Amino acid sequence: MDLAIDSKDLISMLTAILCGGIIGFEREYKNKSAGFRTIVLITLGSTIFTIVSRHGVGTDDRISANIITGIGFIGAGVIFKDQFSVWGLTTAAVIWTSAAIGMTTGVGYHALAFVFTIITLIILLLVTRIEKLIWALQKQKMVSVTFRDPDFGQIQMLENRITDIDFSMELIQLSKENDLLTAVWQVSGKKQYLLKLNQTLATSPEIISFK
Repeated sequence: MDLAIDSKDLISMLTAILCGGIIGFEREYKNKSAGFRTIVLITLGSTIFTIVSRHGVGTDDRISANIITGIGFIGAGVIFKDQFSVWGLTTAAVIWTSAAIGMTTGVGYHALAFVFTIITLIILLLVTRIEKLIWALQKQKMVSVTFRDPDFGQIQMLENRITDIDFSMELIQLSKENDLLTAVWQVSGKKQYLLKLNQTLATSPEIISFK
């Protein structure tokens, strides 16, 4: 079977590189784990697979399903989780979206691919400002504090010390290991008060560490 690249396929691949480069530049600028080269290769690879499927190698549905499955593995590799937080979900979503843009160029919808690229870029640029606005208004987070001594009275002493800070605080977990007492609170309040909480915890001599 002849799979010679015609001009339309070449335009599709160049469009994929350009679209991926636009998104990848923003990711590289923000020093994300999936940067310029990664996003470009994901977009280009999705385009190539789609072009091959259009030439009759396999079925379109099977090729598309394999692209989505492969991108799922790549996206999972950039997601990291600790006890309280998850990182990399946005990067994984960008990888997934870049593959979709690559598939769009692969079927020849170049103008639509550019529209998707611009929409994605706008979302990535605006989301930081929106998140900052939300953070300034109200923020909820988990705070884990490890005390120097296994004295449960220290928990009440700490809560009494920070009663003047305007936020809600709920003890949700308490554990003791190797003579160290660890308490986990869920706190909710404005950014300025959460920063004040961090300052109080950092200057408390009975606290070994907090996060």
